[in-house]
Amino acid sequence: MPVNTLMTRLPDNARSHLKPSMIKHHDLITAVREIRGTVTFDASLRELTTLRIGGQADALVVPEDIEDVRRLVAQAYTAQVPLFVLGGTNVLIRDGGIRGIVVSLSKLTTIKVEGDESTVVYAGAGVRMPTLLGFAGGQSLSGLEWAAGIPGTVGGAVVMNAGTHLGEMKDCLQAIQLVNSEGRMVVYPASTLAFSYRKANVPEGIVVGAWLQLTRSAQAKVESATKSYLQYRKNTQPLTQPNAGSVFKNPPKMSAGQLIEEAGLKGLRIGDAQISSKHGNFIVNLGNARAMDAILLIKKIQQDVFHRTGIMLELEWKIVGEG
Repeated sequence: MPVNTLMTRLPDNARSHLKPSMIKHHDLITAVREIRGTVTFDASLRELTTLRIGGQADALVVPEDIEDVRRLVAQAYTAQVPLFVLGGTNVLIRDGGIRGIVVSLSKLTTIKVEGDESTVVYAGAGVRMPTLLGFAGGQSLSGLEWAAGIPGTVGGAVVMNAGTHLGEMKDCLQAIQLVNSEGRMVVYPASTLAFSYRKANVPEGIVVGAWLQLTRSAQAKVESATKSYLQYRKNTQPLTQPNAGSVFKNPPKMSAGQLIEEAGLKGLRIGDAQISSKHGNFIVNLGNARAMDAILLIKKIQQDVFHRTGIMLELEWKIVGEG
């Protein structure tokens, strides 16, 4: 499942010489001035990811609301401090952490029904997908059952066009609400965005909300389908262990997990990172895994599968931060 990982755009004349290691504390202070949410310097990111791996951020900001996001983006743009929006899933943060400001949208949790027929749901970017599914089921709205078992946020699901073999975010997305790199609010209809497998071509900025077009259905039918899909994922994926979702994209008409399993790699372990014995396309953290452990496993998988089949598996995870 997806992570909302959008960077602020720096002025063109700053890009060539500004490096993450050059970010100064007073620039960070300028960027977070008058933010009403929480600000933590030298913050550990480990517990903010579903994989439970990651170094520190120079600063972690949890904006209070969308207005706080707008203020943060505008000030970071002026101070030339990069922003990284962390959804928590489908991301591996290197052990050296992330320079600049990491943003958590966990307080953007508004969910409401809109539209003349009450079939459009607005959800803030910080809403967890399981929460959104529960809300939709309670409103007798169908169209999100495919997402049962996806643990990420709405913002992350939009940015990476999260999906399963049953459906994708683009199938129900009506529009997105975005704070652009200058701090202005913009709404983009889904029809203006380009979608592909596990990717949405979202304009530069931070997705803060989305409108989803769902359909009326019997509540019992929606809840039954959701429960059935969730049980299938529990039976076939290591949902009870720390993981970041599917490691690799499926090659056309093939299963990455099957290719990994046929290469005899299930259960392989480096440090506390292990290729799941339940599903070959998952890497789990057995307790104290480092990012380098997981990266070495990724390289091993790619090399062995390529040598066996000639197929180079493409990462679905986003690997970010400094080594």
